[in-house]
Amino acid sequence: MSAKIGIFVPQGWRMDLVDIKDPVEKYEAMTNVAKEADKLGYESIWLYDHFHTVPTPETEAVFECWTTTAALARDTQNVKIGQMVGCMGYRNPAVLAKMASTIDVLSHGRLFFGIGAGWYEHEYRAYGFGFPDTRERMRRLAEGVRVIRTMWDDERAKFEGEYYTVDGAINEPKSAGRKIPLLIGGGGEQVTLKLVAKFGDACNISGIDPEVYRQKFAILKEHCDEVNRPYDEITRTANVTVGYADSDAEADQLTKKIRGQASLEQYRKGNLVGNSQQIVEGLQKLVEAGAQYFTIYLLDAYKLDNVRRLAAEVLPAFK
Repeated sequence: MSAKIGIFVPQGWRMDLVDIKDPVEKYEAMTNVAKEADKLGYESIWLYDHFHTVPTPETEAVFECWTTTAALARDTQNVKIGQMVGCMGYRNPAVLAKMASTIDVLSHGRLFFGIGAGWYEHEYRAYGFGFPDTRERMRRLAEGVRVIRTMWDDERAKFEGEYYTVDGAINEPKSAGRKIPLLIGGGGEQVTLKLVAKFGDACNISGIDPEVYRQKFAILKEHCDEVNRPYDEITRTANVTVGYADSDAEADQLTKKIRGQASLEQYRKGNLVGNSQQIVEGLQKLVEAGAQYFTIYLLDAYKLDNVRRLAAEVLPAFK
């Protein structure tokens, strides 16, 4: 069963750079993962679009998503570079479309554009964006996606909506000579997956429960049928956290600082923690449920050993 596999670089958002003190060394640790993934044959590298750490906001480094996307595009040669996912509420969509076009060119056509409605209330308010209710955030996403498509498709973009307006915006160059793939993140069945069917090139579901994937993909197909869109045009991606541990004791130690009050057993219900065989088996179940592309957050990736181990022992199983 084949599938493409990309990995997240350690960016700080998940407290994954706290062991490194110097900010320059933090960036170099991040780009070292990107370069290693590039060398080892991963399909892509991924970044989160957040400003404050989780599970709680701490005074720790978090590298901004889009400037880092641009930097990593020049630090690498082959991997695609995506966001899981850009937050519509943080940037004007017309400007964001222009940024994406620029990065696609400077990466020689390797951008994977991810977008979503956003959810992290603390950073929304801290950065002065307010925090619109779910309905408004989804409506902004729906309008913003239309603006982005217009900026990429039309010679002079025009759009007038409730939240966004563009009037003759020129966006050149639009890309490196191709259609930039648009991933719309989230599994909302009535709004998000409907947007994917209309405008997206990829969807993204999170977790390791195959039944959830089957349900979401079935609903996505229904939405595609409603708008006469071929279901197979959409890449079905799965967002999975993976940790390497060869024993329960190792797994307990590895996940202790990130699972909060949850037990190891509870944490494993939503994440893959184990040896390569267990990781392969867990991912294969999602392929059977319809997933075609994995975006993997690998615990302790900055140490590089696990990046190499995943490439050597897991990637070949999905060729």
